This record gives sequence, C-alpha cells and structure tokens, in this order.
Amino acid sequence: MEIDREKIKTEGIKFTVEKDGNVVAYAYLYLMYNDSRQKSYGYLADLFVDEKYRGQGIGSQLLKAVVEEAKALNCYKLVGTSRYSNTEVHKWYEKTGFEEYGKEFRMDLTKL
Repeated sequence: MEIDREKIKTEGIKFTVEKDGNVVAYAYLYLMYNDSRQKSYGYLADLFVDEKYRGQGIGSQLLKAVVEEAKALNCYKLVGTSRYSNTEVHKWYEKTGFEEYGKEFRMDLTKL
C-alpha cells in the first residue's frame, strides 16, 4: 500500500493581554481545513491567564475575542480541549456556551 502526502495550509492567530508591559494572558486560534467541509473550523489552544490575574474577567474577554474572530472567519465550529482534572475550567467553558462533546486522545512524541 502506498500512502500519498499533500501539504496543507493551516493558519493560526495568537491573542495576548498585557498588563504593565507583561503578557498576562494568551490564547491561540488555529484554523483547520479538511475535505469533509467547505468551511474551516477553529481549534482553541492554550488559553492561559497568569494566576495573579485570574478572577478579573480577563479569560472571559480573551475567550470572547477568540469566539468573535472564529465567527468572523466563518468557522462552522470551535473546539477546545481541557484535561479531566480541570473541573473548574470545564464549568467555566460550559458557562460560556461550550458543550462537552467527545473525547480527546493524545500521544506524547517527545519529552520536554
């Protein structure tokens, strides 16, 4: 069996929030394309707020910006992942309109 390869284009946008000249929060939106849909979908990765700044609405504003950008780019869905142990984060995602939908599988290929 021969498996063909074709490079595809993937785009990403980094969102940041700065306070006093330091980045205190960030998130990434990746646009994913495949042959099953004519529209792209968004993948939300690594939404992070520094512990000192949590509880101030920064994460909510950051997430809102990512969602608005995904909509503006005509994504048909936005997918985010979170570890099972982050139950408070899960509640927050559900409160913001996300639904638990599936299961993520992961294989670490390198050790950091």
